[in-house]
Amino acid sequence: MNVPEHSVSDESSATPVENIDWGLAATVGKRVARPGPRITRYTSDQVYAELSDAAVRAEGPVREVTGLADGLAVPAAQILDRSGWIDAAARSMPAMLGPDDAATRQPEVRPHRPGFTGRIAGVQAGGLLAFLSSAILGQYDPFSLDPQTGEPGVLMLVAPNIIAVERQLRVDPSDFRLWVCLHEVTHRVQFSANPWLADYMRTNVGALTGEGDESVAELVTRITESVRSGKPREKGVIGLMQLLQSPEQYAAFERVLVLGTLLEGHADHVMDAVGPAQVPTVATIRAAFDQRRKAPRNPLQRLIRALIGMDAKMAQYVRGKAFVDHVVDRVGMDRFNTVWSSPETMPLMSEIDAPDDWIERVLG
Repeated sequence: MNVPEHSVSDESSATPVENIDWGLAATVGKRVARPGPRITRYTSDQVYAELSDAAVRAEGPVREVTGLADGLAVPAAQILDRSGWIDAAARSMPAMLGPDDAATRQPEVRPHRPGFTGRIAGVQAGGLLAFLSSAILGQYDPFSLDPQTGEPGVLMLVAPNIIAVERQLRVDPSDFRLWVCLHEVTHRVQFSANPWLADYMRTNVGALTGEGDESVAELVTRITESVRSGKPREKGVIGLMQLLQSPEQYAAFERVLVLGTLLEGHADHVMDAVGPAQVPTVATIRAAFDQRRKAPRNPLQRLIRALIGMDAKMAQYVRGKAFVDHVVDRVGMDRFNTVWSSPETMPLMSEIDAPDDWIERVLG
């Protein structure tokens, strides 16, 4: 008997990421994404040029403050519109969630031909990409190949979103664009100076997305035991995710959460350390941006943000920056940089809010 190409058995043997039709996700995302702010062609050209220049200018001060990536090349940033970011994200997700050699392959939007379930997942992923396409100011993707250099690692800046926020906050456009670049360039420096970080992230994310074969009864038993154990969990949806995880997934999720908290907190620390010398209106920008993070949102936005963990990401900036601020204040940036040495020198979850414990354990 001939088996159809898109059979159930074909999908069941694929990994979760391969069961998503990323080509369809990109198509749907671009179709339903909201248009960006209205600007003239002249303004668009000016913004793209300024962001490209700012991404290069930010590199020197970031390297000087962090003491990282000295002597490495400074690749050009990709300045994208929302559709361009959706295409890039649809390529990045398989590279991040796929095998370890995914970043060295020729990037493709769809690594294989998913069946019916994959197309449904593709539509769902497209809706998520559409929502995020209006929320992301910039992003460093350590997994995708830079089309100019052929090396893993791409710095992306989403021009219409940067324009929209600078207008909303009524801040100096040039200062705000450089300020955003300082944050995103810090992420590029983090990963460029410490190549092991990308594999560390991919390995732990892979542990979270691997398919399990538990029965419903086994799952219920594990959740019950987890509740009774009193094992610490984050608040809200993140805590619920931890409740559903196996012990191995719980540990991997904690490592991913800690890494994200460290990366974002370090970038915010660097922004504030570099800002006064490079961005004249940095105090005004920081105050306005922090107020925007706290601003109330409509119920649907709050639900979506909770479901995809964006509110947890906002908390990462605050907790991570407090950790970095404290450690750097006590021991200096050079000794803080020990954190980038290996997985063993990463903070533990309990140390994020108790940085002196990290200093004692790692620096003695």
